[in-house]
Amino acid sequence: MAFYYRPDMIHVLPWKEKIERWIKKQYPRTHILESIGTPKQKKHAPDLLIVLGGDGTIIEAAQRFQRWNPLIFGLNLGHVGFLASVREKTRFLSGIARVFRHEFRTLPRMLMQTSLIRKGKKIYSGFALNDIAVQNLLGIVDIGVFVEGRIIQHIHGTGVIVSTATGSTAYNLSAHGPIVMPDVKCFILTEILDHSIPTPSLIIKRNRTITLTIDDFRERDRFIIKHTGETADVVLASDIDRIIALKKGDKVVVRKSERLVRFIEFEKDYFFKSLQEKFSFR
Repeated sequence: MAFYYRPDMIHVLPWKEKIERWIKKQYPRTHILESIGTPKQKKHAPDLLIVLGGDGTIIEAAQRFQRWNPLIFGLNLGHVGFLASVREKTRFLSGIARVFRHEFRTLPRMLMQTSLIRKGKKIYSGFALNDIAVQNLLGIVDIGVFVEGRIIQHIHGTGVIVSTATGSTAYNLSAHGPIVMPDVKCFILTEILDHSIPTPSLIIKRNRTITLTIDDFRERDRFIIKHTGETADVVLASDIDRIIALKKGDKVVVRKSERLVRFIEFEKDYFFKSLQEKFSFR
């Protein structure tokens, strides 16, 4: 097993040390990997990943370790904790004990695979657990939305989000998209501030291919992508991956990944409990 956390989050370290001492005392045969980064070889990959932090840290861990497919056990030290297996700090150790006793269920969640095609060549490919977004940072962009090669929408607005059910409670929700149960494997297509007649979000079956074409936007070069030095107006952003400047004529292709991310869950209706706590549902 291994821990994953953001080293700059100072309040996490005491919990990591406390949990590690407890595991070594209660389960001394457990091999704890020291590295908090991505394992370099499969033989060093953990079968259990304890993630300390908020939803952003859990998404980051899922991204970095998805190739090795460990069980992800999130302990919420952030704000919302939708993805955490345990949200209350007083239950952290009892939750870990239940994991070692195998008293949990595994919830597999869908990953998206995104490709950027420019002039017929693939120049980027990456995975997203939550969502990908194409948006103009300070203006309007014209986007064609295709499903299985059939045009279904023209967007003349700020942009568009394609999310998974996991990401339905993130950026998609902020854009007034629907909340979808995390065990539903689908895509959610939500426009961002369309200047035409607003259209509702669309739920798309997981085995369909979505293509977003960057048809037009005013080129002003108002922003600079820090890690590349490129100027940008319209960008592609996904989960924790880098932000990529888009050009007219680019195509963003979104498909279901063959990989799944496995989360530990104790309560069958834990997602509904999260909604009740977040939104005060009655």
